[in-house]
Amino acid sequence: MYVGALTLDVLLGDVHSLKQKRSMVRPVISELRRKFSVSVSEVGDHDLYRRAKIGVAVVAPTAAHARDQMDTCERFVAGRPELELLSARQRLFNEEED
Repeated sequence: MYVGALTLDVLLGDVHSLKQKRSMVRPVISELRRKFSVSVSEVGDHDLYRRAKIGVAVVAPTAAHARDQMDTCERFVAGRPELELLSARQRLFNEEED
């Protein structure tokens, strides 16, 4: 069993309040959950209007499958016109690691 952790740092477009930020980030999180069956949450930059950190967790039987799912989620977020993906960090854990 492999667990993948993907952290996405995104810049939001024309946003001037936390309410507007929420209205842009929530649909992305919901669609990631629905389309790719992954666990997703906003994990950072809660007090900044134009920035968001989105965390994605993946569980897969092989490392290749976990990486493929994380890559697919990253491409999905990068393809959103209202967001600019600033950075993406992937980490992979397996059950033999302590």
